[in-house]
Amino acid sequence: MSKFGVLVMGPAGAGKTTFSNAIIQHLQTTRRSCFYVNLDPAAETFAYEPDLDIRDLITLEDVMEEMGLGPNGGLIYCFEFLLQNLEFLSEALEPLSEEYLIIFDMPGQIELYTHIPLLPTLTTFLSRQGPLNINMCAAYLLESTFVIDKAKFFAGTLSAMSAMLMMEMPHVNILSKMDQVRDMVTRRELKRFTNVDVQLLQEKEEDDLTAGANPMATDSLMSGGSFKQLNRAVGQLIDDFSMVSFLQLDVSDEDSVAAIVSHIDDAIQYHEAQEPREPKDAVDVDYED
Repeated sequence: MSKFGVLVMGPAGAGKTTFSNAIIQHLQTTRRSCFYVNLDPAAETFAYEPDLDIRDLITLEDVMEEMGLGPNGGLIYCFEFLLQNLEFLSEALEPLSEEYLIIFDMPGQIELYTHIPLLPTLTTFLSRQGPLNINMCAAYLLESTFVIDKAKFFAGTLSAMSAMLMMEMPHVNILSKMDQVRDMVTRRELKRFTNVDVQLLQEKEEDDLTAGANPMATDSLMSGGSFKQLNRAVGQLIDDFSMVSFLQLDVSDEDSVAAIVSHIDDAIQYHEAQEPREPKDAVDVDYED
């Protein structure tokens, strides 16, 4: 039988470890088993101690010191080393039953998800195409404060779409830290971000041009019109693929976490793999006319 797993990905500061902790707490509350894997060789502290930690194999600090590499180069070296020692993963994950949800807490260097082919190799090994036969999906987190800056939000949307194309696996895209922006945007505006309305870019151009008409406007505002063609190309690219939409996450809200876990379960087909309940376990329902 297949195992089940989720890669928690996204840029630095998006709240990946906090989200992983929220999943663990939710699964414990609902009496589901989970196995927490830390794949960030630079991680320092955890609310829940990882069941498997890449730092027991290699750490970024050691690599930077011994190899004379910077943080990005050191991280790439760490993952190359992991791919050369995949038994580190297989020995720990093979004994797990299908009852477990395996949570892979990933590092925040965005290049890992966009143009370096290390993670696709790793996920192929982990997924149903590889020996571990894990039903995998990716949870890609983007900080919700990006919605305050439309250009930054669409840059984040492009990175999410790039990760989806490179990873070639089911994705759940998430706006994290929703508690920080609920008072800054209306529900109607937020819906345009979660469903990625590319017209928001056009509106940003108009706002920048309006600001530029003010003789007291700064150079940065007046330069908005210079990027009109680029913005339209970005919007058209996102619109053509129509791949990216976002769920809303507030880790302090149990219902919010439960909703995200439900979407992850759907993506990995968790419920479809469970044994059907015996008739005696079925819930009696009274139907009214």
